[in-house]
Amino acid sequence: MTRKRVHLAAHFPGVNNTTVWADPRSGSQIDFASFVHLAKTAERGKLDFFFLAEGLRLRELKGRIHDLDVVGRPESLTVLSALAAVTDRLGLAGTVNATFNEPYELARRLSTLDHLSEGRAAWNVVTTSDAFTGENFRRGGYLDRADRYERAAEFVSLARELWDSWQRDAIAADAAAGTFVRPGAIGTVGHRGRHFSVEGRFTLPRSPQGRPVIIQAGDSDEGREFAAADADVIFTPHGRLEDGKRFYADVKRRLARYGREPHQLKIMPGVTFALGDTEEEAAENAARIRRQQVGPQTAIAFLEQVWGRDMSAYDPEGPLPEIEPDMSDGVSQGRVPIKDRAAVAAKWRALAAEKGLSIRDLVIEVTGRQTFIGTPESVARQIDEHVQAGAADGFILVPHLTPGGLDEFVDRVVPVLQERGAFRTAYTGTTLRDHLELT
Repeated sequence: MTRKRVHLAAHFPGVNNTTVWADPRSGSQIDFASFVHLAKTAERGKLDFFFLAEGLRLRELKGRIHDLDVVGRPESLTVLSALAAVTDRLGLAGTVNATFNEPYELARRLSTLDHLSEGRAAWNVVTTSDAFTGENFRRGGYLDRADRYERAAEFVSLARELWDSWQRDAIAADAAAGTFVRPGAIGTVGHRGRHFSVEGRFTLPRSPQGRPVIIQAGDSDEGREFAAADADVIFTPHGRLEDGKRFYADVKRRLARYGREPHQLKIMPGVTFALGDTEEEAAENAARIRRQQVGPQTAIAFLEQVWGRDMSAYDPEGPLPEIEPDMSDGVSQGRVPIKDRAAVAAKWRALAAEKGLSIRDLVIEVTGRQTFIGTPESVARQIDEHVQAGAADGFILVPHLTPGGLDEFVDRVVPVLQERGAFRTAYTGTTLRDHLELT
C-alpha cells in the first residue's frame, strides 16, 4: 500500500470556547499583526493553508452578547487579500456564506484573491438556516435546510461557470497584431435557475490554479452529499479515530456517483492539541487548557443552551440543578440548535451522577478535550496513524491561543512528521491545488 502524505492547515482561533482570550499570552483577534504571525508560522511549517472562519452576527444568550464573540469577527477575504502580500506559498482559505451572498460578486472577489496570491485561494462554503442571522440582510428570514443546500449547489455551480468562462489561453497580448484577447476566448454566461439569474461576461481571466479550491463544512447527510458532489476539501468535526474512519468511508464512497475518485476530495477534521516533554506533562497541560476554555461563565452558558432557561443563579462549581429543561425556543440565538435538548439533558444528568461532576466539570467532560495529547513524538505518531488508517487525509489545527498557539506545534511536531516521511520538507508547487495534490 502506498504511504499517504499528511495534509495540515492552520485555523485562526476565535469566536468559540477553543480560544483562551484571558491567557496573558493571548493577543488581539483583529490586529493584522496577529493574522500575520499565525500565517507566517503556518508557512514556516510548510502547512497547506491558513483558514479563517466567519460570523455574520454576534451570537446572543438571553439577549446578551456572549463574551467570546466580542473579540471581533473581521471579514475573511479582506484579511486574506492582505495576507497574500506577506506570504509566498501558504494557501489562503476564507469562510463565506452562500445563503447571504450573490454568485457573480463573490466569484469576482474570490478570483481576485486567487490572482493576488498567484493561485492560493480557497472558499469554505457554508449555509445558514437561521432567521436571527437573516435579519441583517435584505431578504431577511431564512431558508429551509433543503433549500439552503439547493441554493449553495446552484451558487457553486454558477461560480465555477463564471471562473471557467475564460479560455486558458484567452489573453494573447499580441502588440504587433493589436490583439489583447483572442477572439471568442471569453464566453458569455447565461444562467437562469431557481435562485439566480446571471447574464454577461466575467471580468477576470482564469487564475493561476484555474479556480479557487472549494472547501465544505458540514456533517448532515445533505452536507456530506454536497461535499461529495462539489468540494475539494471537507472540514469535519470527526477527529477521533473510529468516528473518523466511519465518516471517511461514508463520504469517500459517495464520490463515485458523481464520477469522482477518492483522491479528489481531501477530508480534514478540525483538531486541537496539547504538548509536553512527557506524557504526564502533556496531560496536565491539556487539563489546564480545558479549565481555561470552560470558565465559570462558559459552563453556565453551555448549560443554558441545553436547559433553555436562565441558569445564572446556579454555582458552576456546584451540582446540576433539579429543575427540568424548558422545551420552548430556548435562550440562545445564532448558534446551531441542539436537536433534542431533553435527551441531551438526560444524558448529561446521568453522566454527572455517575462521575459526581459539578456543572463546570460536566461541561468540560462533554464538550471534548484536546484531540492529540502527548509529547511531540507521540502526537506526530498519532496524526500519521490516523491518516494511514483511513480516518482522515490530514487535519486543520485549531490552537487555543492567538496568535502564538501554533508556534510549538510547528517547531516541535512538524519536524518529527518530516523525519517519519509523513510531511513535506519543502513546498514543491506554487498553488494550493499543488499542496493538496488536487492537480
